[in-house]
Amino acid sequence: MPYENILVERDDPIAIVTLNRPEVLNALDQATLEELADALEELDRDEAVGCIVLAGNARAFGAGADVGEMVDASAVEMLKGYRFVQWERIRRISVPIVAAVSGYCVGGGNELAMACDVIVASETARFGQPEINLGIIPGAGGTQRLTRAIGKYKSMELILSGRTMDAWEAYRRGLVVKVAPVEVYLDEAKHLAREIASKAPLAVRLAKEAILKTFDTTLEQGLDYERKAFYLLFASQDKTEGIKAFLEKRPAEWTGR
Repeated sequence: MPYENILVERDDPIAIVTLNRPEVLNALDQATLEELADALEELDRDEAVGCIVLAGNARAFGAGADVGEMVDASAVEMLKGYRFVQWERIRRISVPIVAAVSGYCVGGGNELAMACDVIVASETARFGQPEINLGIIPGAGGTQRLTRAIGKYKSMELILSGRTMDAWEAYRRGLVVKVAPVEVYLDEAKHLAREIASKAPLAVRLAKEAILKTFDTTLEQGLDYERKAFYLLFASQDKTEGIKAFLEKRPAEWTGR
């Protein structure tokens, strides 16, 4: 279906979703978030898609929320506007998502990147949660995901000061998995996405779920979930194919069954 604020490209076994509001540095208004959630859910239902790349452009992955929507909003209006419903829909996507980040990745943009599963950055990327400069705080997961990714003290510094960190600092802190020149960062993200998509689809999805359980459960509960997912995969055709292919020293042919 056509979208106004995003672009969707299929390059099986991956898909590339691009934020397309360059005139406002890909600021995330409600219409854009609704389109993004719709597109990701549609791709998530497509068995041909093994991984999704979410990108902006070289200048900005996302420069935060569209503050024009909030300038005169009251607390009641924000609550009744169901502002975070789309974020929950994005969080529930089961196919892995690789964020390809260049330029500004701040506020809601940083929260969106962190809602993905892996971040590949260009050397020009800058990450941060500068909401404090507007008299507010992050509301789409910034205080929680950033702290889990880089620790309490660095998160305190970034969120309370409103400053940003560059791509290499983000890499050293563990927020970013790879930094590449701006000319090739998107290609690097696509390469990683294709590598993920080449693996057994059911195992990839269950591995993602198990990793995310780390943040929602105790260690004991997480281990219990992991073991049940492990056992479940022994009911799959791909488990049998994967082990046979390994023993026969040939590439596996996954079916997602």
